[in-house]
Amino acid sequence: MAALLLLPLLLLLPLLLLKLHLWPQLRWLVADLAFAVRALRCKRALRACARAAAAADPEGPQGGCSLAWRLAQLAQQRPAHTFLIHGERRFSYAEAESQSNRAARAFLRALGWDGGPSGGARSAGGGERAAQGAGNAAALAECGGDGEATGRAAVPLAPGATVALLLPASPEFLWLWFGLAKAGLRTAFVPSALRRSPLLHCLRSCGARALVLAPEFLESLEPDLPALKAMGLHLWAAGPGTHPAGIRDLLSEMSAEADRSVPGYLSAPQSMMDTCLYIFTSGTTGLPKAARISHVKILQCQGFYQLCGVRQEDVIYLALPLYHMSGSLLGIVGCLGIGATVVLKSKFSAGQFWEDCQQHRVTVFQYIGELCRYLVNQPPNKAEHGHRVRLAVGSGLRPDTWERFVRRFGPLQVLETYGLTEGNVATFNYTGQRGAVGRASWLYKCIFPFSLIRYDVTTGEPIRDAQGHCVATSPGEPGLLVAPVSQNSPFLGYAGGPELARGKLLNDVFRPGDVFFNTGDLLICDDQGFLRFHDRTGDTFRWKGENVATTEVAEVFEALDFLQEVNVYGVTVPGHEGRAGMAALVLRPPHSLDLVQLYSHVSENLPPYARPRFLRLQESLATTETFKQQKVRMANEGFDPGALSDPLYVLDQAVGAYLPLTPARYGALLAGDLRI
Repeated sequence: MAALLLLPLLLLLPLLLLKLHLWPQLRWLVADLAFAVRALRCKRALRACARAAAAADPEGPQGGCSLAWRLAQLAQQRPAHTFLIHGERRFSYAEAESQSNRAARAFLRALGWDGGPSGGARSAGGGERAAQGAGNAAALAECGGDGEATGRAAVPLAPGATVALLLPASPEFLWLWFGLAKAGLRTAFVPSALRRSPLLHCLRSCGARALVLAPEFLESLEPDLPALKAMGLHLWAAGPGTHPAGIRDLLSEMSAEADRSVPGYLSAPQSMMDTCLYIFTSGTTGLPKAARISHVKILQCQGFYQLCGVRQEDVIYLALPLYHMSGSLLGIVGCLGIGATVVLKSKFSAGQFWEDCQQHRVTVFQYIGELCRYLVNQPPNKAEHGHRVRLAVGSGLRPDTWERFVRRFGPLQVLETYGLTEGNVATFNYTGQRGAVGRASWLYKCIFPFSLIRYDVTTGEPIRDAQGHCVATSPGEPGLLVAPVSQNSPFLGYAGGPELARGKLLNDVFRPGDVFFNTGDLLICDDQGFLRFHDRTGDTFRWKGENVATTEVAEVFEALDFLQEVNVYGVTVPGHEGRAGMAALVLRPPHSLDLVQLYSHVSENLPPYARPRFLRLQESLATTETFKQQKVRMANEGFDPGALSDPLYVLDQAVGAYLPLTPARYGALLAGDLRI
């Protein structure tokens, strides 16, 4: 009995012997341990699923890629359970399986595939497939590629080819994506706002052989159609209507197909590291880059909501673009991982949000910080009381908005996360500590390893010691977030040349020969082990939940003949997340500033989030001693007309024009009366 009484004291003795300064971190030990156990269970379950798929009958859907077998599994286990709600339409898991099977068969028909009554595979005009199972998957992978599609006639769609989707968030987006995965084709999610050169660049960079576009986009895409056809793309419209010559109605072709499952070997990867999807992300090198998404990342994302504590009976509200990782991989694939219900919105409406939550009994809301700011700035609404939302999951929520959001709409839990589309590290603020993006406990880093290293913002390089190794930061010191590259945490890079990934990998970080992924983000770890976002390195800034590369914006401006020099940077706007774009301009003599032409050109060539909100007209641009543009100093000077003598202009969204930024307009902007 005495031994039993002494046991708790013996267990506590090591803690008492630890230095006092460790207590701030140890007080969160229970939460750290609970999350570690959850993460390990999740990893173990996903590995078991992957092994089961590898051992399954290659003729059945369970032998396919992770999306294929998970959809088939849910259609069998919960056929009548609602998977998707979109407006007035509802789809069960059985219907999702059927619709994606139709889509898969429509794409396979474009390949010349004829499954026949028994579901066997035959390639029309190309002879029998070499083998089934892994050998067949290898053949599919080898037929794909990242080369540019050229020629005026449509290049025959080959196994493993890339098909680009230019669609709004909708059920059709999901059926086509799932169908492409089941057919063993790669999908490229093209941001729906892209047109002209950026659009063509994206299609070329991922080697797209086909494009599926929304009928409502046809009018704005009309100037691009000749170039798209010249690339030799198969062109489909995802819906009926009067389409230009050469564009077929894919949904009509889908409806003519059977809804039977397709053989799993068509989509089974030879390696889990194989690329199955491209998601475009703007980097500091300029135009969007096609980040390679592997089968293993798709599988990992099935565990996202499980790690967040979301349950099968939850209803998830998703109003994020599906061409983003947060919407597609975390929102949709995460929902499939737990078999829950998702309410999908094509466009976020702050005024309609709480009514939607009440109508559909929403319990989980996936956000980006900007959405929460929209909600707290809305006038009071009866529907915001008595809702069932218990959890908000997302990223980019500023501490001030966080506090207002919880105080007004609580009680609810906010779970802030951090991650990158192409990255190999993610963090979860599972304790709910306001303003933090995650934890840096030793338990967490054993499962998801990462480090913060000292970074020189002047040189743009990590600081190294006398041995040439990087130096870890101290608590409270901003540091560059890096993560070791390994088989379990790979970095696949981007479609195209290796130069696109330049700077993303750091060598000899802590020991000779090691390789780490460079996130390009500065974070701070406080004395309690909480991670807080500090800033982005390089020239990229974030606005409206999107990364904006200053080089891409500058190139568009420089195409105007009346501009001689352009310096693009991000400025902080009170009451807004991220940084708004600002462009300092120098006119080319003897031209004058043509604001009408400038606005038309910018609107034509840049997506809405990338259009600079402010202009600053200067006689000459400030540069460093090495003739580099002074972005940091310009950003710090801001856009206050009372503090700057240069002519300033602001983008008025309501008017659709750049207008002089007068003191009155500046005051309206700060008061929230001028929408940017």
